[in-house]
Amino acid sequence: MALDQRLAPTGSPRWREALPVLAVTTAGLAAAAALFAVDPNEPGHYPTCPFLATTGLYCPGCGALRGIHDLLHGDIAGALARNPMTVIAVPYLILAWVTWILRTTGHPAPRSTSLPPWTIWLLLGVVVAFGVLRNLPGWDWLSPM
Repeated sequence: MALDQRLAPTGSPRWREALPVLAVTTAGLAAAAALFAVDPNEPGHYPTCPFLATTGLYCPGCGALRGIHDLLHGDIAGALARNPMTVIAVPYLILAWVTWILRTTGHPAPRSTSLPPWTIWLLLGVVVAFGVLRNLPGWDWLSPM
């Protein structure tokens, strides 16, 4: 009998694999509850974006807290107005979280995503382009207002 199996309270070493999933899930639910309850549109509740504070420019993440707050309240149009990249990213993050839970609990899950290097570079280029475009005149619709 392996040492892990003797130390596991349930007789299975899988409980140790579940701890990170439980920790991330708990932290995510706590953050979502706080963001649902405390409106980031009200000044003084959350810190200002450090990039915005030092440069006066919007970073690709500016408006993400307000966008997630809007999503948690069911306002998809408001979330898109705050940060469209966040709205696009949330379903992928949820899919990755569900896949992680399925794998940890021993259920069949989609294969892990091994992206070719060009897709990672493309994603980086899209994020940088989004950050640049939202600060250019004429692209005000991308600013987190």
